[in-house]
Amino acid sequence: MRGTRRAAALLAAGWLTVALVGCEAGDDGAGGGETSASATPTAAEAALPDLVGKGLLSARDAAGEAGFKDVTTHDALGRARAQALQRNWKVCFQEPAAGRHPADTEVDLGVVKLDEKCPEKDGEVEEATDTMPDFSGKSARAARRSLDDSTSIEVRDVSGDKRVVVMESNWRVCGQEPKPGTKLTGQPVRLDVVKFEEECP
Repeated sequence: MRGTRRAAALLAAGWLTVALVGCEAGDDGAGGGETSASATPTAAEAALPDLVGKGLLSARDAAGEAGFKDVTTHDALGRARAQALQRNWKVCFQEPAAGRHPADTEVDLGVVKLDEKCPEKDGEVEEATDTMPDFSGKSARAARRSLDDSTSIEVRDVSGDKRVVVMESNWRVCGQEPKPGTKLTGQPVRLDVVKFEEECP
């Protein structure tokens, strides 16, 4: 009789252990209980200052001090020149405008050299899609960068001097083939150019 009671007690203890383990499994989500999705953290907002009119280096510093670390630049005259010596450039355009934005927002600055006037509108050359852009007045380098890397491009001096075009950012487009708006299907492209200080023929 005593042995029977002991066996019953051990059996009851075993069932209790199984029940407790099952409850713990349900609590940690393995048993199919409801789980709450963690919220995706968002970047804190910061006040982006007005950078237009500042020297490029000062503008970069001001953006960084305000909390904006991702700052890019481009030649606002559409010449695709690199801003190697940042102290020699000034800001004409900024995107986004001054105001409150998430601190991880990319800040893009359109710049010109200190002795140049800001254009009325930003001359950044957009990447070509499926139609030929109008490259008139842009640099040969900007046109090349706009087109797909696989495009065959001929750059031709049309001043009459038959010069070799070396520094493409110093040459502006007077004419082009195919014409603006033509569907791009992998055909070769020709750019007729002169130096920026020269008149198109």
